[in-house]
Amino acid sequence: MVKQTGIRLAARLRTAFVMAAGALALALAGSACAQSAIKIGFGMSLTGPLAAMGKASVIAMQIWAEDVNARGGLLGRKVELVYYDDQTNPATIPGIYSKLLDVDHVDLVISGYGTAVVAPAMPLIMQRNLMFVSLFGLNVNGSFGYDRYFSMMPAGPEPALGWTAGYFEAAATLNPKPQTIAFAGADAEYPHNALEAAREHAKRMGLKVVYDKTYPTSTSDYAPILRAIDATHPDLIFLATYPNDSAGMIRAAKEVEIKARMFGGGMVGTQYMSIKTQLGPLLNGVVSLETFAPEIMSKLPTVEAFLKKYQVRAVKEGVDPLGYYLPPFAHAEMQVIEQAVRAVGSLDQGKLAEYMHKATFDTVAGKFSFAKNGEWMSNRIMYVQYGGVTSNKLEEWATPGRSTVLYPPEFKTGTVRTPFEANRN
Repeated sequence: MVKQTGIRLAARLRTAFVMAAGALALALAGSACAQSAIKIGFGMSLTGPLAAMGKASVIAMQIWAEDVNARGGLLGRKVELVYYDDQTNPATIPGIYSKLLDVDHVDLVISGYGTAVVAPAMPLIMQRNLMFVSLFGLNVNGSFGYDRYFSMMPAGPEPALGWTAGYFEAAATLNPKPQTIAFAGADAEYPHNALEAAREHAKRMGLKVVYDKTYPTSTSDYAPILRAIDATHPDLIFLATYPNDSAGMIRAAKEVEIKARMFGGGMVGTQYMSIKTQLGPLLNGVVSLETFAPEIMSKLPTVEAFLKKYQVRAVKEGVDPLGYYLPPFAHAEMQVIEQAVRAVGSLDQGKLAEYMHKATFDTVAGKFSFAKNGEWMSNRIMYVQYGGVTSNKLEEWATPGRSTVLYPPEFKTGTVRTPFEANRN
């Protein structure tokens, strides 16, 4: 009887041990799974004025994450993107990044799209000594001087000057030389930065400024602004505008019948396919910035390969169907992080930043390196003049022939046509 009881007790102990060991293994496995993903966190404009490019950027980032995870992830761990809608509203940014860091416990943080949402994140990023890659924030680090900041925007080491340079390089080719210029832009951070740089270019060229004003971001009728500008008879009109402003200004230019020799500038939004197809022939004659155009496809084969993959996904998800402007740089931003993490072999923020200052990165947006201030070492912002647009169809922009590349020299396909009025139709 005692022997049988001992046997039963031993059996129960073995069973209990096995169950405990199994539970421990499951707990450890669960813990490992919870910690397995490398989390990359950010805010992004999924609603608001910049939502079109915000959504397109997320698709580009997701393509990268899926590709990386299919190759086994980073440091033997899967990659997970954790992001929230910043509504294109700077006031949401501190809360979003506090949640990412303190609640979601992300491993790395990057920015959303645009100057207005990059700058508000900087104080928190700097306080925690984090490495930070921004997406098209114009000269944000000029105010902070943070050595762990890196800008994914091909505007060169003096980004505001690089962002606006192409317009003035094109103007410098005019004969006779232009004498006067008018400036206008929204009363917000990006336009202020762009206009400040444009004034420097104008001073260098000896141009007389005949109009220089900002307008409230709530403005919806742009014709009075352009009538006031037209009354000063400027040779050049340089605008620093957000998407809604850009579309409104271009429509108003037709209404007012602007007679300047060149009309355009740092007009964010003319790059969006939704705005291109809305405006159609109204874009003819406008000089604005771009980062890619079919005219230079052969010179950037890495972009072409990425866009083929992006476009399939974008059409299904109903976002910018061609993806020329921002998606290649959103994807390249993630490639920079991947290459840095693989090279360093850890997620140590200081080591990553140190490596990124020294390395040359090979991405879908091309090869580049960062200057000391975290900006690109060279300027590759294009300025084009639109022309030959006859309809509001997407097909107008899918093939070469609508964008004459004026700058930079390595991409140049033609010279600026003046006056603006004669080239509008």
